[in-house]
Amino acid sequence: MKDQKNILAYLSLAFICIVWGTTYLVLRIGVTQFPAFLFSMIRFLSAGSLLVLFMITIGKAKWPARKTLIDQAVVGLLMTTLGVSIVGWAEIYISSGVAAIICSMMPIWTVLINVTVTKDESPNWVIVIGLLMGITGILLIFGEHLVEFSNADYRTGIIMTFLANLCWAIGSIYIKKKNSGSNPFLNAGLQMLFGGLFLIPFSLVMDDYTRVVWTKEIVYVLLYMIVIGSVVAYACYSYAIKKLPMTLVSLYAYINPIVAVILGWLVLDEKLNLEIAVAILVTVSGIYIVNKGYQMKNTSAKPFSSGMKAFMRNIKAFS
Repeated sequence: MKDQKNILAYLSLAFICIVWGTTYLVLRIGVTQFPAFLFSMIRFLSAGSLLVLFMITIGKAKWPARKTLIDQAVVGLLMTTLGVSIVGWAEIYISSGVAAIICSMMPIWTVLINVTVTKDESPNWVIVIGLLMGITGILLIFGEHLVEFSNADYRTGIIMTFLANLCWAIGSIYIKKKNSGSNPFLNAGLQMLFGGLFLIPFSLVMDDYTRVVWTKEIVYVLLYMIVIGSVVAYACYSYAIKKLPMTLVSLYAYINPIVAVILGWLVLDEKLNLEIAVAILVTVSGIYIVNKGYQMKNTSAKPFSSGMKAFMRNIKAFS
């Protein structure tokens, strides 16, 4: 039974690795044709309500205690309102690929926070090398867009995406500690529902409602983001984050930009040259090394502070 749960957790992680990579492109289509915060508000209020209703009725989940509700509200604010929705707003000014690349920095925030807060998930040296390789690959991709920094709106989009990414990382670590014993799928629905509610004042202040035009494309985009990108993917993320190490779950942020870049190349004929291909290879290699590092960590339990001697032993074992 434990092996089956682990398989389900890894399948959930694989799902969000692919699907959340597609949502950057779909989200950009939505926010460039529709008010950004209103788009996200409709998305998360709808998805959250659907998932909560499903879990309470068909799933027979018990309504959580007040403390659990408060925890989900905090995470909804951090991850949904200040995380995903701010990224959506930023995609008015930056491309979906660039947004995905910035969001791939999430593992760095996760490692830094875990080093100071969660000692039992502190990385060993092999994990650090893998993370550095992954980030190097992401930066190689990001280098293709540096010339656009001369645009002030572009810089604003970049900065806000970084801040949104940090909020997501904080929310992920927070809920990892608070979700013990509670239903991960109901939690996912509550987080989206609270996140959507917190978006109401954002929309009223920031959105231009003269841009509200309901087209078939907007309806299709919203349906995809609500059902696939939110209800299913968010539930998978909540399950994976409960069953797997936080730093391992954060590796989806490496896969997402790869999916976004390839999707842009296939659908929008965006550039995919040798430099980007090498960067993708470096990123995937970093992911493999991080996973190998976790295998070593589980067998040898070497702490991050064990020094160069432990690092050399791990490298020798890896080879």
